[in-house]
Amino acid sequence: MKLTGGEIVVEMLIRHHVPFAFGIPGHGCLALADAFVGREERIKLLGVKQEMSGGHAADAYYRVTGQPLCMFTSIGPGALNTAIAAATAFVDSRALLIITGSAHTHMRGKGLLQEVERTQDDDLAQALRPLVKRSFRVSNVALLASTVKRAFQTMLSGRPGPVHIELPMDIQAQTIEVELPEPYVPGTGGISPGDPQLVARAAEMLATAQRPVILAGGGVHIARAYDELAELAHASGAAVVTTMAGKGCFDETDPLYGWHTGSKGTRVGLELTSKADVLLAVGCRFADETSSSYRHGVSFSIPGTKLIQVDLDPAEIGKNYPVDVGILGDMRGVLPAISAKLEGRTIDRSDFHAHVAKLRTQWLDYVRTLVERELEPPTISRLLSELRQALADDAFVVTSSGNTQAQMLQEFPFSVPGTCLTTGGFSAMGWTLPAAIGAKLARPERQVVALLGDGDFLMTMQEMATAIELGTNVVVVLANNRGWLAISDLQMDAFGLERASGTLFTTPDGQRYTPDFAACAQAFGWHSERVARGDQIADAIGRALDAGKPALVEVMVSEQYPYTGSPAVGWWDVPIPEYLGAEKRQAYEQGKKEEKL
Repeated sequence: MKLTGGEIVVEMLIRHHVPFAFGIPGHGCLALADAFVGREERIKLLGVKQEMSGGHAADAYYRVTGQPLCMFTSIGPGALNTAIAAATAFVDSRALLIITGSAHTHMRGKGLLQEVERTQDDDLAQALRPLVKRSFRVSNVALLASTVKRAFQTMLSGRPGPVHIELPMDIQAQTIEVELPEPYVPGTGGISPGDPQLVARAAEMLATAQRPVILAGGGVHIARAYDELAELAHASGAAVVTTMAGKGCFDETDPLYGWHTGSKGTRVGLELTSKADVLLAVGCRFADETSSSYRHGVSFSIPGTKLIQVDLDPAEIGKNYPVDVGILGDMRGVLPAISAKLEGRTIDRSDFHAHVAKLRTQWLDYVRTLVERELEPPTISRLLSELRQALADDAFVVTSSGNTQAQMLQEFPFSVPGTCLTTGGFSAMGWTLPAAIGAKLARPERQVVALLGDGDFLMTMQEMATAIELGTNVVVVLANNRGWLAISDLQMDAFGLERASGTLFTTPDGQRYTPDFAACAQAFGWHSERVARGDQIADAIGRALDAGKPALVEVMVSEQYPYTGSPAVGWWDVPIPEYLGAEKRQAYEQGKKEEKL
């Protein structure tokens, strides 16, 4: 058949079961955008208001469904706008296809409109290469179909991640006689169950441990190994603690759940992971927030604790902590293999389970005191409690960064695995609203709530227009504290009460400032309302869920430190300047000495 380069791309997307492509047409991608015309029944072109948002929406769609989407852009600024979305997907290991227009192959280096050519002709793709698994540059239309197939193979094989294709304007419009290849089908190589001898050793270590803990990371979400994790936890009697990226991969109402560890952790999680005699880490990177910046004895006591690490990526095994057993394989294969080795064994965990129950009760009692604190405006803890009660168990809750994310990790239980969608290691603000739109596209029948602060919302609030255009009836629950108060809290915690700097939104005369977000949402065509008392939250959320269109509930929350967030019970390496006092600096230096890197 005869197809243009643009048509080849669209047909290959269709062959790979891509139902939507996000894009903002520009002069650098006109022929690609035009190729969607006449194919609307098989693939829909969806507009966003900023390219980064399209990448974030596609990222969330993949997290919910396992199906990658495409985000395409014009040349120049539009292409660079995808960088934060690419980095977020890359660090969190989520598949995303980014296609950017570029200069005509016969005019590279001339300084075309939006070309970057001073150090190398048409060199903008260089900015994206550190943020993707691979960047392809197409210079021959005859190779385009196979390049798209290779892009899907790269995205979906091994550790998933984003891929970039640079597509010159003339290649998009060039016609060729082509026979399209069959699509890449992931999983044809089977599921690796890991080395049998290492699996047997891991099972024996778990069975004979006194205080076994499973540390579940984002790899469980990627593999969708929810049932396999639950089966192993119950077969071994191990407690389950999650990382930031792993939040919501295990039923958090289960008596074995030990909540969260790390610098934004919980007392129950930190106690369990730091005192474990055997730790089984599945699909986690041991990043600094999870490990309390590697300060020995805070999150982990490795060495001391015996470590079993299971991962799909060999580079992660033993990278940050020495392992006793390292198993390379897929969670869906390795976890059942370990469980099988435990079949028929009688393991008495009654004392350990009583200890876990006591720690859970103590933590939940503490959270209850945060919720019941009578303040006006209310605390974020009160907001989270009211939100959880208002939502269905299977509702998706989407967060990005800041106090709403940190307190969600510590206080907000998910009973249905896979319903917590949050940014991990790249911690990109501005992710929440477009990601919620992507999740609602994936599961329109489910409740989808974007939980975020005002600073986060200001970064992508223009996508309220996108929600109206696409008919995605998301609910935004906005905790408005008129500033970057997660950072303000960190400044005061680490540097002193008088050291908050540049974090409050103010007018030139020093008065605190906020836009009227409820009025903004109404102008976009949303249902909206603003509340400032704890007893108003539940009814407002209920009305938003029943609105039948996108809805925003703006909740004015406490700005009174320390009630702006919840206490950080782990440790994080925040360097202290010496001019803040010798005592502060010495305390920091002592903590740093206890890091095992």
